[in-house]
Amino acid sequence: MIIKKYVGKTESEATEEAKKELGQNIVVMNVRPLKKNGFFSLFQAQKIEVTVALEEETERPVTRTLTPDRNSKPVGRNPLVEGSQIDIVKPVIKVNKSPDIIDEGSAIEEKLDNLSNLLEKNIKFNEKDDVKDKALEPEKETTSKASPSGSDISDETMSFIKLLYNTLIENEVDEIYVNQLTDEVEKISKPGMPFDFALANVYQKMVLKFGKSEPIEPIEQGQGPRAEIFIGPTGVGKTTTIAKLASELSVTQKKKVALVTVDTYRIAAAEQLRTYASILEIPFRVIYSVDEMKQVAEDFKDYDYIMVDTAGHSQHNDELKSDIEAYIRTLEDLMDCENYLVLSATTKYRDLIEIADSYSELVAYKLIFTKMDETGAKGNVYNMRMHTGAPVAYITNGQNVPDDIAVFDAQRIVKNLLGGKS
Repeated sequence: MIIKKYVGKTESEATEEAKKELGQNIVVMNVRPLKKNGFFSLFQAQKIEVTVALEEETERPVTRTLTPDRNSKPVGRNPLVEGSQIDIVKPVIKVNKSPDIIDEGSAIEEKLDNLSNLLEKNIKFNEKDDVKDKALEPEKETTSKASPSGSDISDETMSFIKLLYNTLIENEVDEIYVNQLTDEVEKISKPGMPFDFALANVYQKMVLKFGKSEPIEPIEQGQGPRAEIFIGPTGVGKTTTIAKLASELSVTQKKKVALVTVDTYRIAAAEQLRTYASILEIPFRVIYSVDEMKQVAEDFKDYDYIMVDTAGHSQHNDELKSDIEAYIRTLEDLMDCENYLVLSATTKYRDLIEIADSYSELVAYKLIFTKMDETGAKGNVYNMRMHTGAPVAYITNGQNVPDDIAVFDAQRIVKNLLGGKS
């Protein structure tokens, strides 16, 4: 199977271009307008991007190689995901460093790009407000300069602490974790210490707290199969996420992948996964019992990955939770397994805690956050990492398969949480 993208002034023009190269048997998978960037985009005509797939029996070697384009930012794609030239894209989920995150060893201020300037402007603005407040309440001036421990902290650092607190709270980082970060800034503060030193310290601490992302581990030929099991509540996008990852593994990495679902409650979800399996030309099974799961393990013993979709359920549904646990334990007895708890970034923090705690009773898991494009406050990603201790594997930022998914990048999300541009 070949999956490519073509750009034209109209859908017809892009489709015709695809037919010229791939033939008349192409299948149009997605159509969307490309976002126009920059000042001169006002004078540019709208362009349409068409994603097509080709199922062919004859060999058709792919001669073009993927090359990172640091300047292009297609709509719906995470700019950290590797891309190709604008006329052709293969589904890739590997992360490439963005232009604003540079190699290790460089100064922290460079890694944060223009974030320092942004904070500096806000600090100066806040300092003006502080001067007005002090004029009205001169007796409070003395206490504002000292930390709870009595050590001197510069006005600049105090303004930074105030700004840091407000920025993280606005991004819905839990106040407990915000106070931990501001307390650490106070501990390292010294008279005359510039705020950018405190900023660098906070940035580094948050990145370290996130830790290294842990996506699906590569598997060598003959070492499989490994079960990749996806758990989580209803409506968070588990099925679409599985399709995106299956596309990466089977099309890009050329691995043998099988799709399995134990979600017999939602026919639409099973049919959706069946459709993706058909497009990707990989096997698909619906499982109704533990014995059938054992048979799947036997039938696909020569495969690399068996990707398992589970039924979404309320964290209070103990019966369904018990059924899912039985399937997972069966697979664990037969092969290596990795579990992924899929959560929506738009879910309330209190509900996320209940969901995560409920699944923690079943298995150890890694985190996948979906719908990142549907919220401006991404603090829950940090909150859940801190609450569960589970590594974040992927984020998704749209419905397009296979494009809208990326390996989690801690530096990028921390910059966003601190008020920088993502």
